[in-house]
Amino acid sequence: MGRGEAGNKKTISLETWEQKLTGVRVPKEDMNRLVMNFLVTEGYVEAARTFEAESGTAPGVNLDAITDRMEVRRALQGGDVESAIERVNDLDPEILDKQPELFFHLQQQRLIELIRGGDTEGALDFAAENLAPLAEEHPRFLEELERTVALLAFEDTKSSPVGDLMDVAQRQKTASELNAAILAAQAQEREPRLPLLLKLLLWAQAQLDERAVYPRIGDLASAQLVPTPKAD
Repeated sequence: MGRGEAGNKKTISLETWEQKLTGVRVPKEDMNRLVMNFLVTEGYVEAARTFEAESGTAPGVNLDAITDRMEVRRALQGGDVESAIERVNDLDPEILDKQPELFFHLQQQRLIELIRGGDTEGALDFAAENLAPLAEEHPRFLEELERTVALLAFEDTKSSPVGDLMDVAQRQKTASELNAAILAAQAQEREPRLPLLLKLLLWAQAQLDERAVYPRIGDLASAQLVPTPKAD
């Protein structure tokens, strides 16, 4: 009894579902290219070189060029925004010239780092001289600027209502935005394909949830199937 009716939904057993999955063949070369795409896009140069040697999968780009992009990312993740801006301008000055939102976020991150360092006066001067004119030119930036300046009103910034701006995740968010812009400027994919495929998997499961009861993947990290609940 692989299938039965549960209300208006079809019920598919774990055994039947696993048989269907076993029948789907994904070429190893396609899997290798997916892995290489992730390593290259995320900038894992040494891992990409090792994987190329072990699998014979070509990276499709000059791996030496990735090193420059990763130096920009490391500088930003380490809080050295000024160095990151200098490095990206060395790579391609048009990147920041043509993307005011990205440039604003980098300047915003510089302000956050000044606040993190306890330089209140320097933070106020920097906001007035560098961020206020950007917000005046692009009003959509005003709310983000106000949230960032609000950090100065709290002694314990991390516990404040805008404390998320002080998280390492904020640096990572800005670094990822800049990394994507550099990739686009170099005519490379802005995001690795693997996370996009995982999003597609979640969307497909949501669609299937409306039509059937089946062994779904609950934890993407383990990819284990959750058995179909047994009928009463």
